Amino acid sequence: MAVSTLQSYIAGRWVGAQAAKPLASAINGHVVAHTHEEALDFAEAMSFARGTALPGLLRTHFQDRARVLKALAAYLLERKEQLYAISAHTGATRSDSWIDIEGGIGTLFAYASIGGKDLPSSNVLHEGPAMRLGANNHFIGSHVLVPKRGVALHINAFNFPMWGMLEKFAPSFLAGMPCLVKPATSTSYVAEACVRLIVDSGLLPAGALQLIIGGTGDLFERLDEADVVTFTGSADTALMLKAHPNLLKKSIPFNAEADSLNCAILAPDVTPDDPEFDLFIKEVAREMTAKAGQKCTAIRRTLVPRHLTDAVATALKARLGKTVVGDPAVEGVRMGALASKAQQADVAERVAQLAKNCELLLSERDGFAPKGEGVSDGAFFAPTLLLARNSAASDAHHLEAFGPVTTLLPYGDFEEALHLATLGRGSLVGTLCTKTPALAAQAVPTFAAWHGRMLVLDREAALENTGHGSPLPKLKHGGPGRAGGGEELGGLRAVKHYLQRCAVQGSPTMISAITGEYQRGGAVTESDIHPFRRYFEDVEVGMSLLTHRRTVGEADIVAFGGLSGDYFYMHFDEVAAKASPFGQRIAHGYFVLSAAAGLFVSPAPGPVLANYGLENLRFVTPVAIGDTIQARLTAKRKIDRPPRDDQPAQGVIGWDVAVTNQRGELCASYEILTLVAKRVAG
Repeated sequence: MAVSTLQSYIAGRWVGAQAAKPLASAINGHVVAHTHEEALDFAEAMSFARGTALPGLLRTHFQDRARVLKALAAYLLERKEQLYAISAHTGATRSDSWIDIEGGIGTLFAYASIGGKDLPSSNVLHEGPAMRLGANNHFIGSHVLVPKRGVALHINAFNFPMWGMLEKFAPSFLAGMPCLVKPATSTSYVAEACVRLIVDSGLLPAGALQLIIGGTGDLFERLDEADVVTFTGSADTALMLKAHPNLLKKSIPFNAEADSLNCAILAPDVTPDDPEFDLFIKEVAREMTAKAGQKCTAIRRTLVPRHLTDAVATALKARLGKTVVGDPAVEGVRMGALASKAQQADVAERVAQLAKNCELLLSERDGFAPKGEGVSDGAFFAPTLLLARNSAASDAHHLEAFGPVTTLLPYGDFEEALHLATLGRGSLVGTLCTKTPALAAQAVPTFAAWHGRMLVLDREAALENTGHGSPLPKLKHGGPGRAGGGEELGGLRAVKHYLQRCAVQGSPTMISAITGEYQRGGAVTESDIHPFRRYFEDVEVGMSLLTHRRTVGEADIVAFGGLSGDYFYMHFDEVAAKASPFGQRIAHGYFVLSAAAGLFVSPAPGPVLANYGLENLRFVTPVAIGDTIQARLTAKRKIDRPPRDDQPAQGVIGWDVAVTNQRGELCASYEILTLVAKRVAG
C-alpha cells in the first residue's frame, strides 16, 4: 500500500490534499497514510445532508433501500481482497479481518433481508395491533413509525473500522437517514477505502453517506432535534460527548456502546473431565487472542470456582503458549498486533496497574518473541494472564486493559460468582459455561440485569456456537451502565432507533389509510372479481369479498373428527358438553377454519401461488350444531418481494378473515398470508 493522504467525502466530493498526521502500520511502524490538513466545512456537510440527501432518500421507501443494501453488499463482497490488503496494516490476521470486512458485509446482507421481509413498500411502518378506544369500534388507536427527517452522526472505534461503520449505516440507511461517519483516526484508512468503494458503486443516493477524516470541529453545534448520534469507544469519551450542551438542549438521541469489563463464568457443576471445561478454556483464549484482544466484547474477567483455579490457569497457559504472535503475513501466525504504538503503551500501563494486586501468570516475560521482519517497531503485545486472589477487591472490576489480557477471579459458591459478575457495573456480554439448566435459569435474574447479552455455553450449543464476542445482526448489541446504556443491531429494533414513533387515533377507515393496513370495521371495497383472481399489483388494501353461507350439521363434526382423529368430548359427548360452560356440543375450531377456507378460496389455478401461513388466530364464539357461518376476506396488507432468478415475480398479501354466525357474532378471527404472482410485463 503506497503512502497516501486520506480524504474526507463531504457534500458529494473528496476533500483533502495536504498531508497532516502520519498513520503507522501496526506491524512494522512504517507510515501507510496521512490524515489531511484541510479543515472541513460542517455547515456545508449538514446542508447537503438535509437539502440533498434527505429528500433523495425519502423519494424511496423501505423496500427500495433494502434492495440497495443487498446490491451494495454484493458489490463490496466482490472487492473484499482490496480491503483485506489494507486491513493487514491494523495488525489484524486474516481471521481478524474476516470479522471486520465480511462481518460488515454480512450485516448489510442481514439488514437487506430484514427490510425485504419485515418492512412495507412505503415510509410508514405500522406498529400494531390497533386498539379499540370506543365501545362500538368507531374510534381506534395505534402507532406508526416514520423516518425522523434528520441526519445520523456515527462516531466509530478503531478496532473494527469497517464492521463498526456498516453495522450502524445499514439500519440508519434502511430507516431513510443520511449518515455522517467519523472513524477513529488510527485505522481510518480502512474506513476510507471502504467508503471509496461505496461511492464508486454509484448505488447510494447523493449524500446518503459522508466521511469525516479527523476531528468533528463544530459539528455537534450544528445538530438539530431530528438528528441522532451514535458512539462506540471508551466510557469516558462517551460521557463527555453525551453531555454536550447542544445534545442536552435539543434532546438529541445519543446511543453509546462503550468498552466494558465482560466476564465469563465457569459454573461449579463443571469438572476438568467435562467437555464444558475445554469449551470454557477455548472460549477465553479465543477472546484474548482474536483482534489481539481489542474487542469491546472480549472477556476481561474470568470467574472460576476456587478449587479449579490452578486447573484453569494451567490449561489457559498451555493453550495461550501455543499462540504464535507476529506479522500475520508469516505462515503460522495466529495473533497480530495492537492497532498502534499508543494502544500498546496504554495496555502496558493498564497491565502494570492491575499487577499491583494480582499475580502475573503469563506475560511478555515468558519468552515472548513476535515473528516477522521489522516487528520490533510494531505494536505487539504478549497474551497476559493475571490472577486476583481477592476477587471482590480486584481492580479488574473497574480497570480495562484493551488488549490480550484477562484476570482470573476465583469464587466460592455460585451466588458469589453472580455477584462478582455485577461488579463490572454493566457489560455488553457475559458467558456462563454450565451443563446444568437449573444453574442457567438461576443466573438470569441477576446476570441479565447487568449484561446486554448472555451466552450459555454447553456441549450442545458448542456445535453451532458463534462465540462470546460475536454480535449478531438479529440480536441486540449494547449493555447497561458502564457499557453505555445503548442498543445497536437487534434486527428491526435497530431500524426503529432511527424512526420516530407517533400514536395515531381516528376511525378504522382513517387508521387504515394512515397505516397502509386494513383495520377491521373500516371501509372496504367490494370486489367484483374474486380477490384471489387478481395479480399482486391489482390487489388494493381494503379490497374485500363477503362469502356465501354454510350451515354446520352434526355430520360435519363427525366427519371432521374421523378425519382428524380429534374426538374431544366437547364435540362428541352430549352429556359432558351440556355440563360444560357452552351447554351443548360445538364444532371443532379447526373445522370452522377449514370450512371458512372452503367459503373464500377460489379453486382454479391463478395468481395465488400458495398459502404462506396464518397469524393471530382466535376462536371467539363457539359454533354449535345448526349454526350458519359466513366469512369476510379483506386484503389487509401487501409486502413486495424483490425478484429472484429461481422464482416467478411475486409478493405476499395478508388477508384479514372474519368468520361470523347467523347472529353476526364473531366466531373466528385471523390473518392468512398468500404468495401472489405479479403480472408478467408484455
